[in-house]
Amino acid sequence: MEYTTQMDAARKGIITPEMEIAAAKEDMKVDTLMGLMAKGQVIIPANKRHGALSPTAIGSMLKTKINVNLGISRDCKDMDVELEKVNSAVKMGAESIMDLSSYGDTRTFRRRLTGECPAVIGTVPIYDAVVYYHKPLKEITTQEWLDIVRMHAEDGVDFMTIHCGINRETAGKFKRNKRLTNIVSRGGSIIFAWMEMTGKENPFYEHYDEILDVCREYDVTMSLGDACRPGCLKDASDISQMEELLTLGELTKRAWEKDVQVMVEGPGHMPLDQIAANMKIQQTICQGAPFYVLGPLVTDIAPGYDHITAAIGGAVAAASGASFLCYVTPAEHLRLPNLEDVKEGIIASRIAAHAADVAKGVKGARDWDDQMSTARKKLDWEEMFALAIDPEKARRYRAEAKPEKEDTCSMCGNFCAVKNMNRILDGEIVNIYDE
Repeated sequence: MEYTTQMDAARKGIITPEMEIAAAKEDMKVDTLMGLMAKGQVIIPANKRHGALSPTAIGSMLKTKINVNLGISRDCKDMDVELEKVNSAVKMGAESIMDLSSYGDTRTFRRRLTGECPAVIGTVPIYDAVVYYHKPLKEITTQEWLDIVRMHAEDGVDFMTIHCGINRETAGKFKRNKRLTNIVSRGGSIIFAWMEMTGKENPFYEHYDEILDVCREYDVTMSLGDACRPGCLKDASDISQMEELLTLGELTKRAWEKDVQVMVEGPGHMPLDQIAANMKIQQTICQGAPFYVLGPLVTDIAPGYDHITAAIGGAVAAASGASFLCYVTPAEHLRLPNLEDVKEGIIASRIAAHAADVAKGVKGARDWDDQMSTARKKLDWEEMFALAIDPEKARRYRAEAKPEKEDTCSMCGNFCAVKNMNRILDGEIVNIYDE
């Protein structure tokens, strides 16, 4: 029996090699995974042309995955430097790389990614169209926008973020309901500007069925972009965001009708107390399709520390049902991230994802924490380093302040509660001061 997409296979009861690999990573029965995929609640982004892919499943019932944004730009043209960041990101545990290239030979870079990188690869064709055609935005035709989508599918990308939800109706409501920071999505702002200058409908909304046909042909997952995601706390959960979400719910159903896998993008900047409700609203409107969030960033006042603001929001979002966290680096809002920024962003996002997995009761998530606690009880420093989410940093911090006695650390020394409890429970006499 033949199938077109992973979703089509799941609906036909066909276990694909991608399902087997992804299920093994989740320590889940493949039949269970397949059942969730058939309903659209789990996806395996896996373009038929991405030969280097190590398949990964994304869904709220699974381990929370993280995405890393990279790519060449006018201010960072060196392809090899970006590929170094990509390789580092994969080594540090990122499951997905999103190529946001916006300058130079973007197609060569994209093909190198799908030819060499085992992580899930995503793109935003809207960015690439502006680069590829080398002409004013207003002059790009509807057909040219659509041609870029096919090109990216042919190049092997596993998912594409396409801002289909900001149609002329949504744009009208945005203009009537003023925002503090307007539209902060790059792709969303480009399409909005194009619609305003041409007077035409969003080509990705108008020709959505054609895009779905391309996605089905190559098994590209549709990542429904949130053009109206809030760019500040004041704009969170406003009319524009919710209007677009309603449209994305409709577009989700239409994709499923063609067996195209879907995930939905979400906020954005958002007060902490609104995050859980937003996750539940999305799950309801989009019928459980995986939710992919940028942050959310829970305050607007921390440039240089936005990996922390995003990790706080990301932990709450994922614990409340989000499946996929887009990392945020300390450089967010300031500059392009360097290699150290990428590392800091990944670690912060992984901490958020793991904290959420523990809260959700994801199978095996707590085991890691319990193993670390056992090592701490034993004062087994080498085991603690091995279990640390960033072993290099943990080892370096201890080396920078060596304790007088190797079985303690420089924080507590002889006052170490763990050491003294172990001794007293073994029947020893503990003096502390004169030892």
